Amino acid sequence: MNRLRFQLLFLLIICAFFLEGCQPSSPAAMREPSRTYAAQNVVLVVIDGVRYSDSWGDSAYTNIPFMAKQLAPQGLFHPAFYNQGVTLTMPGHVALTTGKYQRLSNRGSELPLYPSIFHYYRQHSKTAATDAWLITSKDKLEVLGKTYSQEEVATFSPSSNCGVNGLGSGYRADEETLKIAKQIFQEHTPRLSLINLHEPDTEAHRGNWDGYLAAIKKSDRLVHDLWNWLQQHPHYRNNTTFIITNDHGRHPGRRFTDHGDGCESCRHISLLMLGPDVPPGSRAKKPRTQADVAATVAELLGFPFPKRDGEPMLELFKEEPLVEKAK
Repeated sequence: MNRLRFQLLFLLIICAFFLEGCQPSSPAAMREPSRTYAAQNVVLVVIDGVRYSDSWGDSAYTNIPFMAKQLAPQGLFHPAFYNQGVTLTMPGHVALTTGKYQRLSNRGSELPLYPSIFHYYRQHSKTAATDAWLITSKDKLEVLGKTYSQEEVATFSPSSNCGVNGLGSGYRADEETLKIAKQIFQEHTPRLSLINLHEPDTEAHRGNWDGYLAAIKKSDRLVHDLWNWLQQHPHYRNNTTFIITNDHGRHPGRRFTDHGDGCESCRHISLLMLGPDVPPGSRAKKPRTQADVAATVAELLGFPFPKRDGEPMLELFKEEPLVEKAK
């Protein structure tokens, strides 16, 4: 019996050691916003699994006419934007929202190790959960609102509306997701939100080339419609930063059905940003990665955020401060 107790105690110690190794050893140093911006809201849209060559890499913009010809002249396009982590859905979205590249299950069975921009925003703003939202076509992305972290900030989770009815319920149509997003914006007017559109990735995994291209075109239309809707809404008009990006690309050529390695085609993604602080009709030059998005959102909305793998993309904004930072 004593030997059995010793073995159990030894096992518990080993488990505790490994769990401790999964946690950040200490709170990270925080980065304060550099100034005040005109933006009062941020809407981040992630179009899942679009290959750069099938979107912005096509000089005719065959599959993204609305983004390239209607939205880009109003904002800034980044041609050198990359996923430098694991080129899968969950790790890509976690990098976008936590600013940290992490290896974790792509099934939604593991939580991010670090709190996200949603947690830090809510802790700083002291607002209700309905002021920050995850609105995603993929149900598994509900885990973005949670974390294994034991820090106090981890208790400030956002609201979520993911998949058919939350984690494990399955994916829903992107048009339904946009309909729900508008309802949430109308009822709660959140200042920070993430929207995921899954159909390009799903159609590609099915090996449906025509369906994949049609899904990109649909996503293009949906984000254009959402931006116009926001500009007609009194809470969002002229004070909202709209960020459109991807979680990952896809393998080149006929291997478009999959992704997940370090090839250029899987890593090269896009970034389009519109808003009152962005110079219209501009193109970025400095290469950036999706880990920079979280710190940039924190910069825009004026809340401290840990120094992780990314940093604020200050070069994307107008040089002159629109509002001087209070001293």
